[in-house]
Amino acid sequence: MTNHAFTKARRFAGGVCLAWLGGCALWRPVTVPIGTLRLPAPCTARPDTLLVMLPGSWSRPEEFVDEGMVAAVRARGIAADIVIVDAHVGYYSDRSIAVRLQQDVIGPARAQGYRHVWLLGISIGAFGALIYAEGQPQLIDGIVALGPYLGKRALTEELRAQGGVQRWRAPTGALDPGDIDTIVWRWLQPYAGVVQPPQRPALYLGYGLDDRFRAGDELLAAALPPSHVFTEPGGHDWAPWRALWGRALDVVPLPRDPGCKVPAG
Repeated sequence: MTNHAFTKARRFAGGVCLAWLGGCALWRPVTVPIGTLRLPAPCTARPDTLLVMLPGSWSRPEEFVDEGMVAAVRARGIAADIVIVDAHVGYYSDRSIAVRLQQDVIGPARAQGYRHVWLLGISIGAFGALIYAEGQPQLIDGIVALGPYLGKRALTEELRAQGGVQRWRAPTGALDPGDIDTIVWRWLQPYAGVVQPPQRPALYLGYGLDDRFRAGDELLAAALPPSHVFTEPGGHDWAPWRALWGRALDVVPLPRDPGCKVPAG
């Protein structure tokens, strides 16, 4: 298969998986436990904060390193160990992402003594962060969602037609577990209130102004404080994500320690 044909096939398969349909072709196997890349902070004392990074559909953990996302954390002297999770699209296709995060990453981290856990998610990784936080909000202190995929277009159009997240007539009662888009948006709705609801992690959003998921991102942006929303020129790619991540890191309440700082370059 040529590179061009592979890219087109990969994008098609990703669209199928994002719709949570069965039978999606998996380009990499789902493993138990889920794969991780662990990067301890260069601090004298062990940090009490863990930063968990969740990639997009087809990204590998090493891309967070190659694209400078880890270096941006270290350059600011943020006292947090980092775990990059190999949460590729297969874990969304089989709907195991929340279970794997709890059993293989966040549950063990809390048992090891980490007092604070933050999630960085890109694209579908941001959706995964929200899926996990909806079920375990008490275990997460904050989420940074970059270029997030936020569900099928039909639901975002429904939200927009009803006047946005705050005015959306969300369904009540139990929902089908397969209707994960509605579950996540219903959980997000209280963020549109005047006061941040209890048992919700701090939520920061960044997206490119030409991102293909911009329609959903704009709906979420309208529900958050302006200080929690960042935009940059560009689409659904690393260049705006790098810029957005740097801006988010400058304001999110992650612990700083001059002894953890690594010079840039």
